[in-house]
Amino acid sequence: MNEHKSYVIDQRIERTIANLTKNNMLACYVKTKEDVIPKVLEYLKDGDTVSCGGSTTLFETGIIEYLRNGKYNYLDRYDPSIPAEKMDELFTKALAADTYFSSSNAITEQGELFNIDGRGNRVAALLYGPKSVIVIAGYNKIVADAKAAFARVKETAAPANARRLGYKIPCATTGKCMDCNSPEKFCCLFTLIGYQLPIRKDRIKVIIVGEELGY
Repeated sequence: MNEHKSYVIDQRIERTIANLTKNNMLACYVKTKEDVIPKVLEYLKDGDTVSCGGSTTLFETGIIEYLRNGKYNYLDRYDPSIPAEKMDELFTKALAADTYFSSSNAITEQGELFNIDGRGNRVAALLYGPKSVIVIAGYNKIVADAKAAFARVKETAAPANARRLGYKIPCATTGKCMDCNSPEKFCCLFTLIGYQLPIRKDRIKVIIVGEELGY
């Protein structure tokens, strides 16, 4: 990457980490996706019950495969042997996990996590339940503020995820939000996580990666 562009990005990351920290979230930076698992190991112990939200970033960083290695009680939402009618049961159990993994649809420079959800299981776990939450996101998820976060979801994250998941909704075809009312739409629930109460300090841990990851 060009050194001047890299400098601008580095400053954006530093501002974001500083404000996440002010908001009582434990925030840090790793340079590459290969650095993610060593950092994650600082927050896990063998035998922990762990789970995750739907995320391309977790696959790209190797987190999903790592959680399947047998050291943890992994509630695996991607296990093909789990029938669809049992998925809500798994999602409910995940709310009592020791650690829950997710990415974020956007992270503001003010130190806020912006997310959308369909069923609500992912944002529910981010808000309350699991003892620890680890959010992993590429620097491309950083935006200026909540308004920019909403725009990012509508213009980038939602259409890309719709195509990834094979959903038959307008944005999967047009590449932008059409404010649809499709039965398959997943832009149903919007959350902005900001300041964490002191009693919940560092429950949410944010690892920002110096690479573009996910959508």
